Amino acid sequence: MVRVFHSIVRGPLEGYVAGLAEDLVRAGYTPDSASQHITFVAHLDRWMASRGIDVGELSSAVIEQYLAERRAAGYTNYRSVKAVRPLLAHLDSFGVLPVEHAATGPVFECLERYRSYLLGERGLTPGTARCYRDAIKPFLLTRVVGEQLDLAGLAAADVTGYVLAACPGRPQGTAKLIVCALRSLLTFLHVEGLIDAPLAEAVPSVAGWRLSGLPQPLEAAEVIRMLATCDRRRRRGRRDYAVLLLLSRLGMRAGEVAALALDDVDWRAGELVVRGKGNRDERLPLPADVGAAIVAYLRRGRPATASSRTVFVRVKAPHRPLTTSGVSMIVEEAAQRAGLGLVHAHRLRHTAATAMLRSGTPLTEVGLVLRQRRALTTAMYAKVDRTALQVLARPWPQSGSGERS
Repeated sequence: MVRVFHSIVRGPLEGYVAGLAEDLVRAGYTPDSASQHITFVAHLDRWMASRGIDVGELSSAVIEQYLAERRAAGYTNYRSVKAVRPLLAHLDSFGVLPVEHAATGPVFECLERYRSYLLGERGLTPGTARCYRDAIKPFLLTRVVGEQLDLAGLAAADVTGYVLAACPGRPQGTAKLIVCALRSLLTFLHVEGLIDAPLAEAVPSVAGWRLSGLPQPLEAAEVIRMLATCDRRRRRGRRDYAVLLLLSRLGMRAGEVAALALDDVDWRAGELVVRGKGNRDERLPLPADVGAAIVAYLRRGRPATASSRTVFVRVKAPHRPLTTSGVSMIVEEAAQRAGLGLVHAHRLRHTAATAMLRSGTPLTEVGLVLRQRRALTTAMYAKVDRTALQVLARPWPQSGSGERS
């Protein structure tokens, strides 16, 4: 029997709970929150003991069964897989968790080889490689026959048929990702000798036209309203304020803000190193107001128990790096508080570009700040500068009487 905080653990988790409590405190949990978490683990421990489940049998299916019963019993907290992650991480360090069946088999092996190819041969970032891998996994699952992966019999009709079945009804961006990833996979399979013919050309294209839409920037007053909703007397407010400034003033992508590291800020030169798409590192000037917001967060907002060198981390323990989705959530919540409805993080990038263009900045310089490789990509912002476009507009045809027909 082990007593940790106010909880008693005497089942299969008895030998691990004390170390877990130490992990929680090191990760930045307050004594109260760590105690609540251990109480939850003690409940799981009793449930496992009552069913004769050992640590080595704590699979995903078992965990989901426990959580389902916990939800059905009316518990209002610690109801999702997220609650079990600290325990699983601690148990994994001892190598006592079961090997999940989903991480084995021919599909998993092919996905791992493909991922290694993307990272080593194609030079993709880990995040992009993961997106490609996830996008083509459903396709590989359609090729499983028994316990084998049937690729030798793959034909052009199979490829075309899969795209026609998988893409309709999906957003254009998702459909294009599926098509692009599938072409990449087929190229890999041909290079590896797993298919005889190069089938990448059999993948049909997704209908879509560049520059067909208009960027939807926010007005300056709307950005100010979003910034004003951040309570800079609190840690979260200081963090969110700095994040919103980076997005709206420098046009950074959500992923670039999430990846920003302490070593990427050159305070003497007043510059930032931005790690953008394609593993490219580029330097941007650091405006004084943005720098001041980051300093305020680092001094009186960023937890001392942060587990990484990234600038922005989670407010609640464990203080892991803020993710891309976490940055997007900051924007969405600030927009909701400001009464602007749903606003995605990329709209602040459009806002920064439009503001630069309206202030007289040439398109080429706007493209440099946004770190866009193609001038055509930046050209779409010319369509939102109505004042500049007025000189190009032709007069409305008029009738002989001088009135519009």
